[in-house]
Amino acid sequence: MSKSNRLFDLLQVLRRRNGPVPGTDLAREAGVSLRTIYRDIATLQAMGADIEGEPGFGYILKPGFLLPPLMFSQEELHALTLGAQWVGRQTDDGLAFAAQNAIAKIGAVLPTELRHLLTDNAFHVGRNRPEMPAVDLGVIRQAMREQFKLKIAYRDPKGSETLRVIWPIMVGFIDAKRFVAGWCELREDFRAFRADRIQRVELIEQRYPGRRRDLAKRWRTQVDEERASSSASVEKPEKS
Repeated sequence: MSKSNRLFDLLQVLRRRNGPVPGTDLAREAGVSLRTIYRDIATLQAMGADIEGEPGFGYILKPGFLLPPLMFSQEELHALTLGAQWVGRQTDDGLAFAAQNAIAKIGAVLPTELRHLLTDNAFHVGRNRPEMPAVDLGVIRQAMREQFKLKIAYRDPKGSETLRVIWPIMVGFIDAKRFVAGWCELREDFRAFRADRIQRVELIEQRYPGRRRDLAKRWRTQVDEERASSSASVEKPEKS
């Protein structure tokens, strides 16, 4: 295990424990000598970690210290690169560019022994792009960030077009489909709109009430209840 990974794991152990952790416990979990733990504690303190304690008493980490990206573990780096690859190949251009920038920033501060994990091609995400929406999802994401309403022209499965004012709360990616979830003022209820059926979109600089994340929780609860109700009705035995 590299020293950077060992320091990261040491901090995680200290974060999990509420009280002082004896150095012997830290050494046992890390699989290193007690002397190495003393050196690692000193290294973390020099990096700015507010660790209190001493040999024979135990160590406690006060909240507020964040490690730089160089302390990512190998599996965490694999997860990040896999996620960035998926975003780059399955979402829209704005998010793809942001994912590339994020990986570049992480790579710039990684130590040499970990940098190769960003480009070792351990995983592959297919390049089959989902159905391209008629509108820029960046506009929808902007509306979500600022909690602005959207006016959309939406085509239903039969080809009929309706005008809706929605409060966008979430963008979803399921298989090759993209959808926008939100409150529909026309239906006075939550709805999920397929992005490829949105013909036009107009940002209305008018904030919708409440908080977006609270509305998202309400929508998820409603979906879960509808699924549970549907499953119960299917499993209910027929009356003789």
